Order: sequence, then C-alpha cells, then structure tokens
Amino acid sequence: MVTPDMNTTQRHAIHELGRPDGQPMLFAHGYGCDQNMWRFVAPEFADTHRVVLFDHVGAGRSDLRAYDDRRYSTLDGYASDVLEIVHDLHLRDVIFVGHSVSAMIGVLAAIREPERFAKLVLVGPSPRYIDDGDYVGGFGRADIEAMLESLDSNYLGWSSAMVPVIMGNPDRPELGRELTNSFCATDPEIAKKFACVTFLSDNRDDLPKLRTPALILQCADDVIASSVVGDYVHEHLAGSTLVAMNATGHCPNLSAPAETVAAIKAYI
Repeated sequence: MVTPDMNTTQRHAIHELGRPDGQPMLFAHGYGCDQNMWRFVAPEFADTHRVVLFDHVGAGRSDLRAYDDRRYSTLDGYASDVLEIVHDLHLRDVIFVGHSVSAMIGVLAAIREPERFAKLVLVGPSPRYIDDGDYVGGFGRADIEAMLESLDSNYLGWSSAMVPVIMGNPDRPELGRELTNSFCATDPEIAKKFACVTFLSDNRDDLPKLRTPALILQCADDVIASSVVGDYVHEHLAGSTLVAMNATGHCPNLSAPAETVAAIKAYI
C-alpha cells in the first residue's frame, strides 16, 4: 500500500520530456505493458508538448510496495492514480493518451474531473470484453473464465502463447517477442489480479457520462477490441471521432507508430 515515504514520481516511475511550458500529454500503457511501449510515439510530441510517461503500479519500474488489493480491485483505483499524477504535477488542459484498458481508465478519470482534461485519445478501447445480449464484446464469459484460469495456473506459459496473438502482425515476430518479454517482466501476482479487473470490467454505462472530446483509434484485425467494439464506443461517446487505422493487431504504438502519431497530430 502507499506509505508516506513514497511520492507520485517514485511510485509510478514518472518520466518527462519535451517543453515544460507546453500543453501536457499524459501517456498511459495497457495491460502487461509499461511506459516503454510509447517510445516510438511520445517523443514525436516533445517539440510542442510537455510529455509525461508513467507506469501503473505493478508494471515496469513502478514501486510494487504501493500495490493495494482494495484500491486496485476496480479500474476506479487506477483512475485515482491518474488524477493523483495530474494533481501532483499541476497538470491542466491535459491530452490523455490511453492504450487498451488505460483508455477506459482515462474515461473514468475525465468523468470525475473534466476540468483537468482537454482531449482523450483512446487506442483500442473496450468498455466490456464479454458478450452480453445484443452487445458484442468479442468473448464469451466461458472464454474469459478459461483464459483467467490458464493465466492463474501458468502466467508465463499463457503470456508466451497468447501475447503474439494479441500483437498480431505474424510476419513481424519480433513485435510479439517484445510484447511477450514485457508481459513476462510484470509481477505475475499483480498481473493476474489486473487481468481479472480488466477482462471482467463493464464500463458501458460510463461512456455517455463523458463530456471530454475523444479520438478513437481502431486497428484492423484486433482480437482484443474489434471494429464492432470501436463502433460501439464511438456511438456512445458524444462528439467522439473514430479513425479506422491501416495498422493491424492491438498495439499500433509498436506496430505502426508513424500512423499512430499522424492520427493523433491530425486530431490535436
């Protein structure tokens, strides 16, 4: 849990680059990843913006002592972390860039304190991964439960088998290897708990509450967040912009950084 000797920078291994007086851009990584996943994207905004990178507690170089089961039992706990970073760094007019589960974390943070955020960039967002009635999330409940059971019994084996599928781009196996290494470097116990929070979450009712303008970046052939999910997010976020990318897979920040940068720059 958080102790008095921890500050936000240490807890989240915060790293800044760019112009201190520029409009802040806060980059949040997805499940199994860390801030290094933005290394081809974030520097492209350093000439004009104050770029802030961080690791969720349990990932990358974050302080594992800060992990608290109760705080991180829902995505709201991670949204609270985002708001603490925003407050402690005195950030306003923030452009939040969130990949995968962090897209919904950013939505929750912006709903709670909309005055702090100017725009959201949601890369591969999904408000719910499990199919429900007419809603198509891409997975049956049995599929998710089987995945979580496999992950719980053999996290490293699950990562090695599943992560290349998540990455896509089978013609570029080095991308799958990098993402696998990132997953395997994450604390396994925390990763298992974060997986449950991520894949069992349901934020569909939160989407209409968002008043911050949002860009949705939707990849082709994304097994985690399909184009049907992207369309759903776009339909339920008032005033949002949907961009269908040529990039394939779930991680365009690694597989297609130039296209990702261009789409963000065109929007902001």
